[in-house]
Amino acid sequence: MIRQKEAMTPKERVKATFAYQTTDRVPVNYHANRGIDNRLKAYLGLKPEDDEGLLDILGVDFRGIGVPYKGPHLHDEIPGRKVDPEWGIRTRWIEHSKGGYWDFCDFPLKDADESAVAAWPMPSADDYDYSDLEEECRRYEKYALHVGNPGLGCIINTAVFFRGMEQVFVDLAIDDAAGLLLIDRFMDLHFERVYRILDKIGKKVDFVWMGEDLGTQIAPMISMEIFQKHIRPRHQRFIDLAKAYDLPVMLHTCGSSSWTYEDYIEMGLKAVDTLQPEAKNMGPQYLKDHFGGRLVFHGCISTTGTLSFGTPEQVAGEVKETLGIMMPGGGYCLAPTHSLQDNTPVENVIEMYKTAHRFGRY
Repeated sequence: MIRQKEAMTPKERVKATFAYQTTDRVPVNYHANRGIDNRLKAYLGLKPEDDEGLLDILGVDFRGIGVPYKGPHLHDEIPGRKVDPEWGIRTRWIEHSKGGYWDFCDFPLKDADESAVAAWPMPSADDYDYSDLEEECRRYEKYALHVGNPGLGCIINTAVFFRGMEQVFVDLAIDDAAGLLLIDRFMDLHFERVYRILDKIGKKVDFVWMGEDLGTQIAPMISMEIFQKHIRPRHQRFIDLAKAYDLPVMLHTCGSSSWTYEDYIEMGLKAVDTLQPEAKNMGPQYLKDHFGGRLVFHGCISTTGTLSFGTPEQVAGEVKETLGIMMPGGGYCLAPTHSLQDNTPVENVIEMYKTAHRFGRY
């Protein structure tokens, strides 16, 4: 229904795209909230658990390789809250007319001092199961395989789950010892876990995916001084680790984030993800003009605009326009800017992928 005859495997297609080489078509990716994901599967006659069936129909070229948590429950449940047993992060259910989501709340380390942060139970790299990594690589060997996701190495957003947004910005601005200790504790765990994964399968995967939310819709969230002092050196070690395995790194960057891209290029970053076109200096033409041929682009199809509120015809027009800008010279992977939202019509999602497969051909 959606896909056409293809001359390359997904792995070949993505690797060539990351090298700015000609491919048979633009690679595509998929992420969605549970509500729209279930509606898509029902629309296509799939069972709710058939994730692979949906990805196959949509022609998704990427698969993630990870390790499940096998350690103890480090944090107790709290009435009225969903508590992450690994980290103690708390969320509450927020319902809306199209579904709902778990929103972060309480921020248990908001007022914590350095000793309280040091005592907060966190997992170790030993608490994850690495035994199935090679089998996963074999299972998905024809796809472009990534280690990590937009949460890997994400400093600001992750710290916010514990401290709240205002306190995290204060922590970064005044070099608060408690806030910086929290950041380094979870970053060290992220790093050690990725190191162990790459040590086992680094030659079998294709890139490392990490993230950092750096902008609002209209401006940076932090100054360049704070970025270069606190974000850049902590991210450099991940990029250097990937480089040791000859792997490129893709960075998820929500909001207006292109103000950091020159620094990231200097650091060795290969690709940028999300690319919300409505944010300042994040439109496809701006990105192509300023960074084309120096960064690979992944995203650009907004989940808060036409996909959610337009018609299938309008979605097709937006996708074709984006392809027209991004495809020349290669280096583009089509994907939603973030997880598809519950208020997105199923027909619009189908049209996005149909248009990508029809018009995203070289």
